[in-house]
Amino acid sequence: MSLEIRKAVQENAGQIIGLIHGIAEYEKLTHQVTATEELIQKNMFGEHPFAHCFLAFWEGKLAGYALYFFNFSTFLAKPGLYLEDLFVKPGLRGKGIGKKLLLTLAREANEKDCGRMEWVALDWNTPAHEFYFSLGAEMLEEWKLFRATGESLKKLGGL
Repeated sequence: MSLEIRKAVQENAGQIIGLIHGIAEYEKLTHQVTATEELIQKNMFGEHPFAHCFLAFWEGKLAGYALYFFNFSTFLAKPGLYLEDLFVKPGLRGKGIGKKLLLTLAREANEKDCGRMEWVALDWNTPAHEFYFSLGAEMLEEWKLFRATGESLKKLGGL
C-alpha cells in the first residue's frame, strides 16, 4: 500500500480535468462544468498561474487531488490558502488519501506563512463535515457565500 502526493505539472492537465468531472458528479453539479484541458493549461500552468494542485497516487494510480489558490486576509495582513477542491475517487476513500492531501496543503500554507486555510463544503455533505471536524477544522456558520457568474458578473462589471 503506497501513497504518493506530488505537485501537478502541465502534463497532468488532462488528469485534472478528469478529477474535476469526478467531483462534479459526486456533488451533482456536472451541468456547471465548462472547464477544458486547454483552460487548465493556460490558467494553472501558463504565464500567470491562478491555481495550484497536488495529485495523489495510490499504488501508482491516480487517486485524487487538492486544487488551491492563495488569497489575502486584510485583518491578518497575510496570505491565505483557499482549498477549492478536495476529491478522492470513490473506490479509494477510507485509505487516508484525503487526509494526506489536506495535511500537505496545511504544510504548504505554513511554508508560505499563511494566516489561515479555508474551504467550503456543500451543506448536505455530512461525511465531509465530519472528516473536517475530525481534523480540528471549525465551521463558520455566520458567513454566507455570495457569487456573481456568467450574465450576473457581466452585468455587475458593466455598472
